[in-house]
Amino acid sequence: MSRPETMREPEALPVHDARVLTVGGTTAVIVLDGMAYTLRITRAGKLILTK
Repeated sequence: MSRPETMREPEALPVHDARVLTVGGTTAVIVLDGMAYTLRITRAGKLILTK
């Protein structure tokens, strides 16, 4: 017997390393539906995503 849709096991989410996205730097541009967003790694090691 199969489980109802709400009871399914969650699928693994894709994992992306911010250091790889920024090619070892601190900034990368991410595009979604033609809009560019800037991903920045702060000196404190936090992530900021801005439009």
